[in-house]
Amino acid sequence: MGSGKHRWKISFYKSPSNLELQKKLAEVQIPIEFLCPISKSLMADPVIVSSGHTFERNCVHACVSLSFTPALAGAADFSIVIPNLALKSAILSWCQLHRIDPPKPVDFYSAQKLLRTLMNSEHGGTGKYRIGSVGGADDLSRTPSVVSAASSDGRPSTPLPFATRPSCYSSSSSCDNEILMNPIFLEEEELMLKLKSSQISDQEDGLASLRKLTRTREDTRLHLCTPRLLSAVKSLIPSKYVALQVNAVAALVNLSLEKQNKVKIVRSGIVPPLIDVLRGGFSESQEHAAGALFSLSLDDQNKTAIGVLGALPPLLHALRSASERTRHDSALALYHLSLVQSNRVKMIKLGSVQILLGMVKSGHMPGRVMLVLCNLAASMEGRASMLDGGAVDCFVSLLSRDEFDSVATRDSCVAAFHGLSNGGLRFKGLAKEAGAEKVLEKLEGKGSDHVNEKVRRILETLRKRDEEENEEIDWEELLNSEDDVSQINCSN
Repeated sequence: MGSGKHRWKISFYKSPSNLELQKKLAEVQIPIEFLCPISKSLMADPVIVSSGHTFERNCVHACVSLSFTPALAGAADFSIVIPNLALKSAILSWCQLHRIDPPKPVDFYSAQKLLRTLMNSEHGGTGKYRIGSVGGADDLSRTPSVVSAASSDGRPSTPLPFATRPSCYSSSSSCDNEILMNPIFLEEEELMLKLKSSQISDQEDGLASLRKLTRTREDTRLHLCTPRLLSAVKSLIPSKYVALQVNAVAALVNLSLEKQNKVKIVRSGIVPPLIDVLRGGFSESQEHAAGALFSLSLDDQNKTAIGVLGALPPLLHALRSASERTRHDSALALYHLSLVQSNRVKMIKLGSVQILLGMVKSGHMPGRVMLVLCNLAASMEGRASMLDGGAVDCFVSLLSRDEFDSVATRDSCVAAFHGLSNGGLRFKGLAKEAGAEKVLEKLEGKGSDHVNEKVRRILETLRKRDEEENEEIDWEELLNSEDDVSQINCSN
């Protein structure tokens, strides 16, 4: 021991996958500083804690999660965790020199299992053990202030306060152990430790892991969408570090893909920081923020709330973004939000009609923009604003040229025009002036049954004769006047 070397002994983490490694290690002398004081294993991910001690990372996380420091760890303080890159490099070089495969990190559950064994062994199975120095305000919010007594087999007799109780929960220790053994629960615990860390590198690692875990795994997206995890992500969204902000918003997009998560996310208060990112965040973060708002707007329960929280102005502004992804997702978000009348009124007051018509005329995302205009044309206020803004001339011109980027865009244009046809005499006057009837006659029978029906109804409206229309009408005077709806809209 005086030389700082000793013969390798079988660790607590004996497993078939590590058997070959253990045999090789048993044949060589290992520097004692390469071994974790808690697991007695060759460290794969060494970290330095506040007290200056070095341990395997997951052993530290397990100590914090159980509020326990074994006697063999000395007076360790786990409030701060810093990667020991120099030691990790030295261990890897030593392994390469001795032709030994690099060690694999101790998994979190195995570390917890070892610590529970130590809890009993240190105190003769009495179930009494001391609280370790976990330190820090964050630790107070995630660990119990009083640790419950352990049963004779090392399991706590009551669940830890931060454990989520399943519907089958009972007071038996076996159910508690199932909670602690749940891989999703362990993943959440490890993520929380990193996201709540004071070290930027840990936060980056936590967010990157969360983003990766939720990218393809549906079950993980459901189980990790918890209030405390959402709160941790929310606190990192305004970060001035690119990696933190980008991964925080991207992970949120992944979580929002599940229908069950959408309302939960909005109620967690994440929409305001998302709006701030869309206004002035990093370019990639803005792309993800637009995607998140689009995803969240798919749920009917969220539409009004997102509009009230102020998402409409930045979404309209994002239609001019340099990023195609941001533009398209913002347009889709506006389409779904404009299905609600209160949001349509807000958009009209924000001058959305002129913005959208200008985009259609310039050929900028006509398909998505036309969908939003269809929604606006479905309301009285929207029709009045669109008639005032020259929508009739715009639509007739587009239909006469028939140069749409797709059949779907042409059909949307017909649908929006059909919405305007409910605008009464003002619409008829504008349509007559634009020569709409001849253009529509050429479209008859060219589209689907649904579209052909709309064309037929518009033509019926234009050709309709009633007592009011039999009277001589001064079309020039009518075109220069505003109907009652327009007057009401302007007075607002």
